[in-house]
Amino acid sequence: MIIIVFIPDRVYYLAMNRIAEYVKRERKKAGLTQEEFAKRSGLGLRFIRKLEQGEETIRMDKVNQALAMFGMVAGPVDIREAGDDHE
Repeated sequence: MIIIVFIPDRVYYLAMNRIAEYVKRERKKAGLTQEEFAKRSGLGLRFIRKLEQGEETIRMDKVNQALAMFGMVAGPVDIREAGDDHE
C-alpha cells in the first residue's frame, strides 16, 4: 500500500520516499534502466530521476503515470485510518 497524505509535511515526505523506493525497486525488478522506463511510461528521464530521488515537488499526475506501470496509483489516505504504516 502506498500512502499519500498532503498534511503534515513530514508524512508527505515519508510517502514520497516510499514511492521513490517502490518505483526504483520495481523498475529494477522489471530489468529496466531509467531511460527504458521513461520511454515505456511516456515520462521524461529527468522526471524519473527526480521521482526516484524522492523529489518533493513533483506532479502527482506524473507520479500516478509512473505507478500505473506497476498497476498502482497514489491517492489521499486518511492518516487516522492508515495505522502505523505512515510512521
